[in-house]
Amino acid sequence: MERARQIAILGMVVSGLLAILKITVGWLAHSAAVSADGFESATDVFTSGLVLVGLILATRPADENHPYGHGRVEILIGLLLGFILACAGGVIAWHGLTGAADEKTVPSAYAVGPLIFSILAKFWLVLLKSRHGRQIGSSSLVADAANDGIDMLSGVVALGALSLALYDPARFLRADHYGAFAVGLIVIATAGRVMYESAMHLMDTMPDERSMLKIREVALSVRDVSGVEKCFARKTGFKYHVDLHLEVDPEITVRASHEIATRVRDTIRQQLPWVADVLVHVEPYWG
Repeated sequence: MERARQIAILGMVVSGLLAILKITVGWLAHSAAVSADGFESATDVFTSGLVLVGLILATRPADENHPYGHGRVEILIGLLLGFILACAGGVIAWHGLTGAADEKTVPSAYAVGPLIFSILAKFWLVLLKSRHGRQIGSSSLVADAANDGIDMLSGVVALGALSLALYDPARFLRADHYGAFAVGLIVIATAGRVMYESAMHLMDTMPDERSMLKIREVALSVRDVSGVEKCFARKTGFKYHVDLHLEVDPEITVRASHEIATRVRDTIRQQLPWVADVLVHVEPYWG
């Protein structure tokens, strides 16, 4: 978890430096697309900060009022992150579209440099955050990686728009502003996806069918297990909590049934690290 916090802080530093660079160069070079991409990077500083807060709060241990821990704070952070992105995307799109009508200044060619550097830096952050986010099951870190991916995509769009304006100012002078508008739309689309995925976790959406099948397979591999009647799972932060209805020989003692259930619980947690805990209900198997 400490590694995840370090990555979140690294994302804030990189995004902050890129935002300063692109906003400054965009203003000096009269490029709306570069400035818009810079403001998009500025929002990344805030969203990465939210991710850091979520990671800290989500790791708090379970207590009397939160027996499943505080993991869902991290999912709520992902939902808030999506809302902030939607607002930022709307502002960027509006500014890019309203400024296109009065544009008369040709952007300077050196504005291309910060965009290329930003695209490469964001590509590295996407790989770093997405890989580690999936390893620890962090919704907000994966969402932050997606946000960096959109920042990279917006950089490509801004670069294309700026290149058109530089290639033929007489025909494509407004392309730079339209590029800023496109960047805003991309950010809004990303926000919708992030909020949708976070909402699904809050609604106790179960993991994919393959993961559910794996839980059943591990349970059935335990000695003296006759069958699995029901299996449910819900995400409470970084990991899933599983409810399992286990079928055993109806003639054995309660103590023996309890020992089987304990073995199933321990085996699932050992073999499936993305499972936090298993609540086992023991039922008779009638063949």
